[in-house]
Amino acid sequence: MELRFELKQLHLKETFSIAYGNYDKRDALLIKLSHQNCEGYGECVSIDYYQIDLQSFVLKLKEIQSRIEAQKIIHPEEFFKFLLSFNLHPFLLSALDCAYWDLFGKLENKSFIELNQMPSENLVQSSITISVGDIDNQIQKIEKSSWNKFKVKCKGLDKNNVKRLLQLNRNIALDSNASFTDEDCIWIQENVEVQQFSYLEQPRPIHQYKILKKEGFANWMADEDCQNIDSLDELIPYYNSVNIKLMKCGGLTPALDMIKRAKELNYKIMIGCMTESSVGISAGCILAELVNYADLDGANLISNDYATGNFVENGKIILSQKPGLGIKLK
Repeated sequence: MELRFELKQLHLKETFSIAYGNYDKRDALLIKLSHQNCEGYGECVSIDYYQIDLQSFVLKLKEIQSRIEAQKIIHPEEFFKFLLSFNLHPFLLSALDCAYWDLFGKLENKSFIELNQMPSENLVQSSITISVGDIDNQIQKIEKSSWNKFKVKCKGLDKNNVKRLLQLNRNIALDSNASFTDEDCIWIQENVEVQQFSYLEQPRPIHQYKILKKEGFANWMADEDCQNIDSLDELIPYYNSVNIKLMKCGGLTPALDMIKRAKELNYKIMIGCMTESSVGISAGCILAELVNYADLDGANLISNDYATGNFVENGKIILSQKPGLGIKLK
């Protein structure tokens, strides 16, 4: 098996604004695992909030490259156990895990869905993200869009803006990226009208969720508070829903376990994404049958997508049906 990796840069179609800041591009690390003329791809991106240093990932890959290349082709679940011995950051672990699933499926000439005997007939629709901005501009984007589901970013709570969004009578979620105060959260979860929002994501900074009451009117969804399977039990009294992202939890292999456990605990589940190319989005799309919500618009927001595979068109998730994760570089 051969391991190659390359730093890339993803350019946003327009400036993307969230409560944490504004950005026009994202740095990405593309990983390629190859064997017998088959190539598997994985990806992770640099996110300021998570203090990701892709250069340190490159150094780590160089350090472990010979051991990975010496590894025989085994089942992806066994390969994941092998990867755990390197104590990798979850973002890097995810890129390697996804690349190996893609490679393994191509070698076996079976898709990820076939390998895991998963259903794929009733995929949820994805939302598209409306970044922080003037409420009139946000509403205009929603009304002009051909998508059916929207995640509206906000910085702090403006009650008038909330009312205006609710008046649209559209499928809208609200994501404050931890910018709500305790008082904001109390007002929201005691306001019956907020039931119209499909969910309200990560209202408070990480670990500051004890003001939340899942019995209230808000469908609170944990994002940054829900990093991996160990988070789930602790969050039960506070959150109704969880956002599972492959990079946060370490890839497809742990995501399957996390989805299973979240269902056992009666959470509603979203498969989410960062700003990613079709390499990362293809991996997320194949889990869309297993969850209640999807937010997989990352590749739709960039202007220089360097791959093809599973994709999202006006919210509809379309699977390539090809072996592995169906990823191919342009």
